[in-house]
Amino acid sequence: MSDTQTVSFTQMKDGTKEDYELLDELEKPYIALAPDRILEELRKQDDPAHKGYKITRAQHGLQAATRAEEDGADIDWIVGALLHDVGDGLAPRNHDRFSAEVIRPYVRWEVAWTVEHHGIFQSFYYGHHYGWDRNARDRFKAHPCFQSCADFCERWDQSSFDPDYPTKPLEHFEPLVREVFARKAYDPEVIREGVVVGLP
Repeated sequence: MSDTQTVSFTQMKDGTKEDYELLDELEKPYIALAPDRILEELRKQDDPAHKGYKITRAQHGLQAATRAEEDGADIDWIVGALLHDVGDGLAPRNHDRFSAEVIRPYVRWEVAWTVEHHGIFQSFYYGHHYGWDRNARDRFKAHPCFQSCADFCERWDQSSFDPDYPTKPLEHFEPLVREVFARKAYDPEVIREGVVVGLP
């Protein structure tokens, strides 16, 4: 490995094995801090700048996660519920896909798929008020995760805008976030592609 703390190249195609070994080593502490950045993004969502709702976006995620936990959901579903809207700040028009990419390397395939598609499934509850097809989710009817996503939206997402619901604080869920993001990325034993557990 190189003795310097920077690579030798200015174009990636010119990099050496030593350059890429250096980058791999230097990236590890940055990757390890991902949970801190994710938790900070959730804290930013406590800003009431997202007007109109009775609660903040952070409170919505916390309430969805609380509902999931109280229903006896496993850690993947709880963290998925907590982070399902984490992309709202940077990608408000495709936050569902953005949020799914944040969790995809570390959670079950079914959970990532649900988070990725929850936007179109949620429109079932309000799309007709905008002149949209509220049944647009039906294009996924044959997908094995269809029912999981429909249940996620019904039980934990669309119902989690209640300021009087006894919602657990972020500190309660922080250890779960850290546990999930400490997993080996894309571990087949975690991802379990094609396996549908469903909601409890």
